[in-house]
Amino acid sequence: MSAFPGSPRVLKGGIVPLDPVTSAVLTQRMIVLQYNPDSLSRTLQVQASGSDGHDFSEALRLKGPAIETLKLEAEIDAADQLEQPDQNQTVTEVGIFAQLAMLETLVYPTSAQLQSNNARLGSGELEIIPMEAPLTLFVWSKTRVLPVRITEFSITEEAFDVALNPIRAKVSLGMRVLSVDDLGFDGKGGGLFMSYLRRKEQLAAQGPGGTLGQLGLTGIP
Repeated sequence: MSAFPGSPRVLKGGIVPLDPVTSAVLTQRMIVLQYNPDSLSRTLQVQASGSDGHDFSEALRLKGPAIETLKLEAEIDAADQLEQPDQNQTVTEVGIFAQLAMLETLVYPTSAQLQSNNARLGSGELEIIPMEAPLTLFVWSKTRVLPVRITEFSITEEAFDVALNPIRAKVSLGMRVLSVDDLGFDGKGGGLFMSYLRRKEQLAAQGPGGTLGQLGLTGIP
């Protein structure tokens, strides 16, 4: 980052978990990426009614929002964190284990949830409802706050201290954007998805468009 006082402040990307009941931000589990990834890969899978080719009357109809998936690779390095007083002791003791653990616990039920379900099984309950995780938001600028489910997660630890604590790692994340098809319209997640979709529509309306002449046409044959 530039040391010049007039240089713009670079925003960070991150992951924000919300309480599934109250929608309150779980600040102790919020993750701000140490370095922004150099690239963000996005894939959109169209949900078309006529995709099987058997019903021609459905060829132009959409069943719902496109299924959007995201992939990124983030880096975590203890060197910069050692310069921060609030991180110094933790990094000295366990390297970047704490940062990795924050990411990893996003895809685990809590130990308390596991123990509670085990106790309910032991008491004879026949049906145990799957454990509810926080609503996870991927934040990539103020205009892209997306409800997501983490679908892929891999960690490559690249360097270690003398106690074998990791001090540098690369984390690959795959995420699926959750739409109103997944979350409905009434909850916090559905509202955030609709805001994201409306922003897409606003940006599309600002696009330059084109003319048939640019394509070498005077009209559609």
